[in-house]
Amino acid sequence: MRDHTRLYSDGSWAEPIDASILELTDPADGSRTGSVALAGRADVDRAVAAARRAFTRFGRTAPRERAALLGRVLAEFDRRAADLADAVTTEMGAPVGLARDAHIPTARLQITTALDVLATLPFTEPRGDGEIRREPLGVAALITPWNFPVLQMVGKTVSALAAGCTVVLKPAETAAHTAMVFAEIMDRAEVPAGVFNLVPGRGAVVGEALASHPDVGVVSFTGSHATATRVTVAAAPTTKRVHTELGGKSPQLLLPDADVSVAVDTIHQFMMAMTGQICSAPSRTLVPRERVDEFLDALVPALEGIRVGDPRDPATGMGPLASAAQWRTVQRYIASGVAAGARLVTGGPGRPEGLPDGHFVRPTVFADVDNTMEIAREEIFGPVACVIAYDTIAEAVDLANDTPYGLAAYVVGHDADQLRDVVAALRAGAVLVNDAPFDWTAPWGGYKQSGNGREFGVEGVLAYLETKVVHRPAATAAP
Repeated sequence: MRDHTRLYSDGSWAEPIDASILELTDPADGSRTGSVALAGRADVDRAVAAARRAFTRFGRTAPRERAALLGRVLAEFDRRAADLADAVTTEMGAPVGLARDAHIPTARLQITTALDVLATLPFTEPRGDGEIRREPLGVAALITPWNFPVLQMVGKTVSALAAGCTVVLKPAETAAHTAMVFAEIMDRAEVPAGVFNLVPGRGAVVGEALASHPDVGVVSFTGSHATATRVTVAAAPTTKRVHTELGGKSPQLLLPDADVSVAVDTIHQFMMAMTGQICSAPSRTLVPRERVDEFLDALVPALEGIRVGDPRDPATGMGPLASAAQWRTVQRYIASGVAAGARLVTGGPGRPEGLPDGHFVRPTVFADVDNTMEIAREEIFGPVACVIAYDTIAEAVDLANDTPYGLAAYVVGHDADQLRDVVAALRAGAVLVNDAPFDWTAPWGGYKQSGNGREFGVEGVLAYLETKVVHRPAATAAP
């Protein structure tokens, strides 16, 4: 249990100027895990001013200097990996195995990838008699969510630092334990004063203050569409860049020759193991009508076999939802599905048997879902899967694309021609074919209301760079 009473600004731990206190609780049993001081506007101004001062030097550093800095961050990250994993379990109820084997390695990969980018990306290129220069945008405001806190904090931060930007990080207030360990890592890595600053706080206060701040050059936001709209509006008067990675209602499309076991594994791996708290969850599965019963016969026992419970037990396969508010939201959607006439195949309302406390939810499957139902249209962010029947592949593609979102899609099948055509037709930022391993060095982002930017890999670094063209006179010809 830790009480985080100070903010990290200008290279030191500072008392907040006008903060309030938020109590933090364990989603598995409701016990108190500590508290965090939530920053106010004056704290944002102090952090941005420090980042602005630091940028005058850090923005002009050579890639090798920034690589040396990230090398120190990597060493400290490795030293504190167990603490980060424990914080994720404490904050959001991620099972210990998932925190250790997914949350931490994916975040670590962002540091090594940024180092690779620094070694290979040409920040200056000749063009005719002049040159093209890629230069940092300035102070980067990074606004991160609670559901994958280590990956998001690390990924955004190291991409911005690799580009030469200085950083003001606003983590989700409920991810304070993770954020404070990360700030300690940055401090121990001897990041220069003002280059990294941490201001936990509420989006309506800290997020909007950062977005509207005239000394912030770029905002990177991950979260809900509604909050992204407010951030974008706040940023508009200063015409700064705003990159957003938002929600999804991702389809999984089973082709007629699909292996249903692959589709079941996709739902387990990319949805249920994370209690559905992942924006790319395959929450709508489109199945040939004649194979729906076969698919359900494979899916239902697999989900009913998931051990739901204490996230600190290594045998647990699915932990609780992160908060009481999210638990209530998921319960409302389950009730909505029943009321709309969808067939509840397994799971349903309430907590699993034997778990009277905590924010636990039953892995839930609805069949006979119409794509116009609320459970098929809106992001539930819980372990609720919808099964939708289709008659033709063209209909399935139309159903897959019939969503305001476009973050991810999943396709299962063997026919190479069908796979090629379906992948080309899907409007999504990432398409995973046949349970392929996810490449966390590839650019990540979505179409439509799933956002307008890309992060991770070289594209993640490019998001924090501006292009300058230098025109020079042609060299005088030799006599």
